[in-house]
Amino acid sequence: MADEEGMIRGLREQRREALREFVEQYQSRVYHTALSLVRDASDAEELTQDVCLTVWQSIATFKGESALSTWVYRITVTRSLDLIRSRNRKKRFAFLSPLTNAGNEVIHHPVDWVHPGVLQENKEKAAWLFRAVEQLPEQQKVAFTLSKIEQLSQKEIAEIMELKEGAVESLLQRARHNLRKYLEDIYDEIK
Repeated sequence: MADEEGMIRGLREQRREALREFVEQYQSRVYHTALSLVRDASDAEELTQDVCLTVWQSIATFKGESALSTWVYRITVTRSLDLIRSRNRKKRFAFLSPLTNAGNEVIHHPVDWVHPGVLQENKEKAAWLFRAVEQLPEQQKVAFTLSKIEQLSQKEIAEIMELKEGAVESLLQRARHNLRKYLEDIYDEIK
């Protein structure tokens, strides 16, 4: 991992070429992880810039107890979840805006949002799946997204989420169970 160590050293020394190398290596991963969680391309782009800036400004706090990629994923997931929580708070109180004329903007997820990496012939199935994933509790959603969309191992997910591997396995099992139940309910409704 001499390359990673050199990049970390360069980032700590605030060298621009280290930042450029970091962005080239991590930008795509950060964007796709954020996109999978927040389901909005412009938000994912903003989050990607935010994560890169955070790494640049906070590299001194990186202890090296895990891989740099783990730390970056952790920042990405945290920032993505913060944005989702913020959206949910806005949605919850949006009904007050007509009463108070505050003009608060209501943010909604696109109904038929599909990750750009999904093949055309699978878009309808993927839309149902993404709708179902959206219904999962936060921890299950993160574990499922990192496992199935980002294709990370349970060990990597455990490091990112700061959990034991057994806890990640349990989250994934519960996520699959909940997704199965949700999709069966939807299927029964459209019959």
